[in-house]
Amino acid sequence: MTSDPSGRELDAPALRQRVADFVAAHDPAATGQADLLAARFDAGLAWVHFPEGLGGLGAPRSLQSVVDEEFDERGAAPTGREGLIIGLGMAAPTILAFGTPEQRARFLKPLYTGEEVWCQLFSEPGAGSDLAALGTRAVRDGEEWVVNGQKVWTSLAHRARWAILVARTDPDVPKHQGLTYFICDMSAEGVDVRPLRQLTGEAEFNEVYLTDVRIPDSHRIGAVGEGWKVAQTTLMNERVSIGGNAEPREGGLIGVVADVWRSRPELRTPGMHDALLKLWVEAEAARLTKERLRQQLAVGQPGPEGSAAKYSYSRLNQEISGLEVELLGQEGLVYDDWSFRRPDGVDFAKRGAGFHYLRSKGNSIEGGTSEILRNIIAERILGLPAEIRVDKDVAWKDLPK
Repeated sequence: MTSDPSGRELDAPALRQRVADFVAAHDPAATGQADLLAARFDAGLAWVHFPEGLGGLGAPRSLQSVVDEEFDERGAAPTGREGLIIGLGMAAPTILAFGTPEQRARFLKPLYTGEEVWCQLFSEPGAGSDLAALGTRAVRDGEEWVVNGQKVWTSLAHRARWAILVARTDPDVPKHQGLTYFICDMSAEGVDVRPLRQLTGEAEFNEVYLTDVRIPDSHRIGAVGEGWKVAQTTLMNERVSIGGNAEPREGGLIGVVADVWRSRPELRTPGMHDALLKLWVEAEAARLTKERLRQQLAVGQPGPEGSAAKYSYSRLNQEISGLEVELLGQEGLVYDDWSFRRPDGVDFAKRGAGFHYLRSKGNSIEGGTSEILRNIIAERILGLPAEIRVDKDVAWKDLPK
């Protein structure tokens, strides 16, 4: 049985009582969400498996769902947090795993409360799906690093206060060995954020130009040259946050198409019936697999299984959205809204078939391309021979650009 430093037991009933006492002392109807979340962090009820003083109680990870459900039942669950996915799902676990005590104390609380939004400066135009080939340079100048380069597909960069950044600090060693991980101030001089209008007409993403951006060495996460190791923690958590979320049966796009099938009998054909049933079964199998993954996460850290969940999510979204357009016929070709805007997230529930079809094309690119994820599944889960990589021992500066 786990206990806190005072010796009190930390099990499900004890945590439910803690939440009850917390809500009794902090009326959700009379307390602003930011203040409520700040108090929840201080009470150790943000991430219960984090250490005390950092939003947690040192409890088993499996008890987080107990706390979240109890807050929800008492009308105190946070809302409108879609724009915090990078901070909550990627930056927080990385800072906890590799950050200094000062970094944890500085960044975790405002990240959790939503006071500070985060973005991710990983992908680059010239690196493609090979993140380790990135070329953004960080050169040390005393107690600072001077960063120059370009990043792309950066969600929320136009709103973010901070960014998790991977840059090349040593071009004379193989590509995986010369990377270092930083926290970048998005308000710093030399940071230029430009919207990227995508296939849907929206600009969820941005491209970010970094020109002589100065980052203090105190904002380096992990050791110099160990950026790839640190980034793996971020990427594994990212894939789980994209593809491993809990859903009810017929959650997501399969539920949208199933509702159309039930409500529009005139659209049905035997062929469509077979196609829908096939995808329905695959979606249910994927949902149950993700639930198993969530249970595994409750007792450990995300591993390569998150890549499988993300790959399955991408493939199913594309196939289901294609079936939806086919089922609706000409109606499915009508696009609902092409106006330019910069949304904080993707809301499939409120958009039409055309949006579903176009937006799902990006699922196999964002958060790790499906090609890279297939390699991870093959090598790390199935134990198949590794893909031949002739550049593993070649200095980055000598690689073809």
